[in-house]
Amino acid sequence: MFLACSGTRSSIHPVARNCWTAHRSSTNFSRPLAVDSGESSQLMINDMLSPARVAWEDLQERLFFLPPFPEALDSLALFSMLLIVGLLFGEWLRARLGWPKVIGYVLAGTLFGPSVLGWISIEALAQTRPIADAALGLLMLEIGRRLDLRWLSQHRDLLRAALAEITLSFTAIFLFAWGVVGLIPAWAAAAAAVTMASAPAVVLLIVEEANAQGQVTERVIMHTALSAAASFVVFAVVVGVVHAEYSDDWLSLVVHPLWVVVGALIIARLMVLLALLAASRLPKRSLAQIVILVATALLAVGIARTLAVPVFLTLFLMGAILSFSDRERTLSYTNLPEGHWLLAIILFVVVGASLPWQDFAWLTGLQALGLLLVRAVAKVAALAWAGGGLASARRVLVGIGIQPLSATAVFMAYEIAGLYPEIGRSSLSLPLFAAAIMELTGPALCRFALVRAGETAATDSRKRGVA
Repeated sequence: MFLACSGTRSSIHPVARNCWTAHRSSTNFSRPLAVDSGESSQLMINDMLSPARVAWEDLQERLFFLPPFPEALDSLALFSMLLIVGLLFGEWLRARLGWPKVIGYVLAGTLFGPSVLGWISIEALAQTRPIADAALGLLMLEIGRRLDLRWLSQHRDLLRAALAEITLSFTAIFLFAWGVVGLIPAWAAAAAAVTMASAPAVVLLIVEEANAQGQVTERVIMHTALSAAASFVVFAVVVGVVHAEYSDDWLSLVVHPLWVVVGALIIARLMVLLALLAASRLPKRSLAQIVILVATALLAVGIARTLAVPVFLTLFLMGAILSFSDRERTLSYTNLPEGHWLLAIILFVVVGASLPWQDFAWLTGLQALGLLLVRAVAKVAALAWAGGGLASARRVLVGIGIQPLSATAVFMAYEIAGLYPEIGRSSLSLPLFAAAIMELTGPALCRFALVRAGETAATDSRKRGVA
């Protein structure tokens, strides 16, 4: 159902590649295919600016200090304009239609990104990846800090429900990608690893935007956090399997998951020790403690990127370890300022610009819808069956609330596609299109579940947020 190079069972081209070398370079987005719409938009802009260029060059002959007419607007200026548009669009959607602001951020990135207008080039987009890593990393830190491991260990029914949801989601997506779509087992497992988890950043932002509190809200956050952490580990195993599939080297199958998990644990633990040591010498709830928390988190991001360890797993573990080991409550009451909404705008604008709409095909779109349907049924069914002390109707709402699929899926898909660009890009079109669809529908589903559960603020939450 895909091209011959897509990694289907029918035909495959063996590719042997050094996984470690490729992984070090995979922190940038893989270069998408040629974007005809972006190129035509750029040509149209050049034609519109042609009179201004001629006038500028005439003026330059008289004023020697003028710089040459810019061939393109500075990348930082373009990206700043994109953030402004994303912010305004998100706030407008929230105020006028009651939609989550995240949808507006994604739409702004999609519109001005390489897939549509092409105002943000592939190169400029790649340069924003460290910022996006930091943004999602800090949001993952908050998710990890909200996970109470001691409380969770005392409620085995919740652990059983989480394990059932993780297992059934991966299995159902794998069987669909392998049996229905026709991907070979390795790439079907990759698609399942990328799409099995919910989107921690989306869930956290929707919860804050709606000012939601209650059992359903806490279960949504918990299941999102645990499934995201599990997906990172499964993803590491799958990368090793894919590498062994093409190189007959099974060493990576064993070493790579260990490198990812142990490396993330070590970095997270060291950063927690550093944060607690520094923060213990400062007044509690002070601005200085916030600076320490953010600085150590960004240091963890930098170290993880250097060592090719997943940033998002590292920061999630850092948050969970910090919540578990902070017995003196040194940083327990230190929260990130509301300025982290700026990080959300950056993150989802970048994600929106990275979505491969230029590669859209109706067959792949239908397959992506099928994958999302299978995924939704698996999550809702697992939580409805496993119980966890909630009424059945509220279990279903938890299953709906964990449907978002967002930045982590997009970043993981591009990472594994970067390891095998000849094959991975077309093989991972399925999860990428699924993520693109859920970027626009997932936030609304999450908000619907929280509102239906009656756990959102009684006041008009449209007034909350950046505006």
